Formats: sequence, C-alpha cells, structure tokens
Amino acid sequence: MPSNALSDFAGRHPVARFIDVSLRGASQVFFQNNPVTGLIVLAAIFWGGYAAGNLDVGLGAILGLVGGTAMAVLLAANRAAFDQGLFGFNGILVGAAVPTFLAHHPLMWAYVVIGAAVSTVVTLAIANVVRTWAVPGSTAPFVITTWLLMLASYSFASIPIAAMGPPALPAVLGAGSQIASDAWFGILAKNISQVYLLENVVTGLLFVIAIAVSSIRGALFAVLGSVVSLIVAVTFGAKASAIGAGLFGFSAVLTAMAVGAVFNQTSIRVTLYAALATVFTVIVQAAMDTALAPLGIPTLTFPYVLTMWLFLLPKADLAPHPHHLPVSNGVLAKTR
Repeated sequence: MPSNALSDFAGRHPVARFIDVSLRGASQVFFQNNPVTGLIVLAAIFWGGYAAGNLDVGLGAILGLVGGTAMAVLLAANRAAFDQGLFGFNGILVGAAVPTFLAHHPLMWAYVVIGAAVSTVVTLAIANVVRTWAVPGSTAPFVITTWLLMLASYSFASIPIAAMGPPALPAVLGAGSQIASDAWFGILAKNISQVYLLENVVTGLLFVIAIAVSSIRGALFAVLGSVVSLIVAVTFGAKASAIGAGLFGFSAVLTAMAVGAVFNQTSIRVTLYAALATVFTVIVQAAMDTALAPLGIPTLTFPYVLTMWLFLLPKADLAPHPHHLPVSNGVLAKTR
C-alpha cells in the first residue's frame, strides 16, 4: 500500500515523518488515519479555494495543519496519538476557517498561526476532560478556538471581517424549501465539502474518494449522512439557500460516520441508531443557527460534536468499536 510505503520511509527520515503525520492529520477530520487520504483532502481543499477565488483557504489549511502538528512536538504530546495525526486535524480546520470568515490581511495570518497552536493546547485540555466519560473530543477544540477568534474579531479594528455576521436577532422563516430535483446531486456533494467550509461539488466528490481510499464503509456512511440530512432539511422546510449551500449537511455527515462507522461496530442496529443521530443533527443545526445568530458567528461543527456526545454517552449495548480504547495521556490512542 502507498500509505505503508510512506510510513516506512517516514520512520527513517524526520522530515518525512512530520509530513506523514501532517497528512494523517488532514485525513483525521474524516476519522481516517491515512496519508494518501490526507493528500487527496488537501488537493480538494485547494481546488475548492481556487474555485471560490480564495486560495487563502488552502494556504491557511496547510499553515494550520503544520502549526497544530508542530505545537504537539513542542509539547511532547503522546507519541501514539501524534503519529496518527490526532494533533493536526483541529489545526487544519482552524486554518481553513479563519481565511473563510476574515478578509486577507497580514494579521489574519497571525490569527491562523495563533489559532492552530492554541487548538493543540485545547485538544489536550478537552481530552483530559472527556476521557472521564470515554468519549472523544473530536472537533470541539476547533469549534471553541475558532469561536473565540471570530468573536474577538468584532473588537479588533485591524482584523477585517469578510463573510460573517452581522449579529442579528432570529426571525421566523416565512417560506419553506423549494429545491429543484436536478440540484440534489450537487447539494449532496456540497454537504460533504462543507466539512472544510467549502461550497464545491468537485471538492465534495474528492472528499468521498479520499475517504474511500482508506475506508469504503466510512465513505458509505458519509454519503448516507448527506442523503438523510438533505431529506430532513427539505421535509422540515429549512431555508432553501442554506440547504443549497450544504449548510444543513456537513455536521450530519460527520455524525453519521462517527456513530455508524467509527465509534460503534457497524450493524443494522447501529445503522438505525446512526440514522436517528443524523436526523437529530439537522435539528441541532437549526437550533444552533438560531442561538448563535445574535452573536454573529457560525455554528461550525458544533452540531456534530454535541449530537455525537449525546449519542455516545448512553453507551448503549451496540458493540463498541475495538479502536475506541485505550485512552492515553488524555488523548484517545486510536480515535478522536
């Protein structure tokens, strides 16, 4: 396998090892531990940024990935967790988010560097808290770090905002969804591309391919999460523009993968349980959109994080995935 060959080479060369770990970090956003998956993910991010006319997203993703991983080296983080890229995936998300919501500016890049480094600190902090309940911190460090960065930007004149806010009181949605049937395929792809805050069909398809390189089951659950979330959002009458942009699907995609294929051993019962969690993620998404509107900040992946925690904490007898334990040094050794 190409990933095994890269790992063998990385074991003999420090620089190659750092690259290998960083690529694994890019793949860990989709719960994978595969440098080839990570490489495809990075290519998809750059394509999505290029198509949107904002290459800063790709550059920010690289800087965030490297910054988060390097901070783990400085902190002498757990070796097993480090080797699997578990200190890079929150950094890469921060790095993609900051250029998405803030305008191009030298201090915006300082924000990326600071946010990436802090995301690793927050990763360790949250891991030490949630290990009591044997659940993963997952993308919670990314959410917390980015929320604080975005909220602070309203108070900093030298940090120009590009695509966020303004804060507004919630309002009752007047009209239901009108989604043309020929638009569904594109929305299903965008639901997946929005995991990295990108609205691009090609990026979404490349993400599915990247996941499938490492796990066919993971790719199937990603698609399942996208389909279920689209059906639920349309049925409940969510805002058509938000549905069309994939904003009601990305957290649901992660929930479907986490509950159905990563933290539980897949079965018919687990699949039904994951489907329910996916449906509820759409509801949580709508609730958080309403709750955060007065603050003028995005929900990011918090609907996924909250739903994932709620559906893993009951510890129902669903044959836990063998990779779920052990917990080492505050970070899950095999999963997030």
